[in-house]
Amino acid sequence: MHFFSNHITKILIHLLFWVLFIFISLFVFSNYYWTENPFLQYFFILACIVYFNNGILLPYFIKKKYYFLYVILISVIAFLGTQAYCNFFAQCGCSIMKCLSDYLWQTLVPIVFFSFIWMLFSYLKKEEEVREIKEKNNEIELQFLKSQINPHVLFNNLNTIYSYALEEPKKVPEMVLMLSDNLKHVLYESNTTFVSLEKELDYVTNYIAFQKIRTQNIKTVIFKKNIDTLNYKIAPLLLITLIENSFKHSASKSTINIEINVENSVLRLGVTNKIAIHSSENLGVPIGLANLKKRLKLLYKDKHVLVIEVTENYSVQLKLELT
Repeated sequence: MHFFSNHITKILIHLLFWVLFIFISLFVFSNYYWTENPFLQYFFILACIVYFNNGILLPYFIKKKYYFLYVILISVIAFLGTQAYCNFFAQCGCSIMKCLSDYLWQTLVPIVFFSFIWMLFSYLKKEEEVREIKEKNNEIELQFLKSQINPHVLFNNLNTIYSYALEEPKKVPEMVLMLSDNLKHVLYESNTTFVSLEKELDYVTNYIAFQKIRTQNIKTVIFKKNIDTLNYKIAPLLLITLIENSFKHSASKSTINIEINVENSVLRLGVTNKIAIHSSENLGVPIGLANLKKRLKLLYKDKHVLVIEVTENYSVQLKLELT
């Protein structure tokens, strides 16, 4: 779509310039050109010079960075073109300097103008290519980061089910069902850049319920939600990293507070828990948290605030502007 738009714009610019150029040449400078119209005869040669410059000379010399040689060559072409007009078309019989003074502009103006247009559109094309490459790289990086998150969550859940299969096998079917729902979300519903807020919160709620079973009689989990509407989109698997860390690094016999509020298209996630002694040194550089920060930077640049405080308690506040 951008290609056709730029192509049409370029054609219109060329047509408008030539119409204006011919009008000025024939009517504004009528004393020079109108009697026998030698300009109209030269016009076709002039157009050949312009498009030979745009199609061959400019691409070659700019690519090779022979700028000085290009200026010399185009100056020689303009000089010869002007002399050809004076001596063979207008047949003015004037001196070289008089010829250059009266007619050089006629050759130089189209060459300079269309050279500028060529460079402008080349620059715009390169900018478009850079933007597309950047978007593609961002997409690839996001997919890579998500692929790192998914196995991490699955690994923790399978460990939990394995433990319960040994200690409390009656709870395993319910846990397998929860894990199945979670995997469905991860594998089939989170393969896009954004998912519905409703599905993501269902995934988070299911994950917390799963963890409540796993940490029963070990930790107290307080989970609160206050949602004004679910008609929003959110990047998948963002919230789970912060929530998962609260379970992973919290002390035994402690309380984990999780609160999610959505109001006026702004989501706020708050997570607090007491830190386990053996986890206090590792909270600064977990892989999941590093990935989360990268994804927030890519997807919510200037639209998020992440505050992490580590004392004897671990506190996380995340603010997102939803779409």
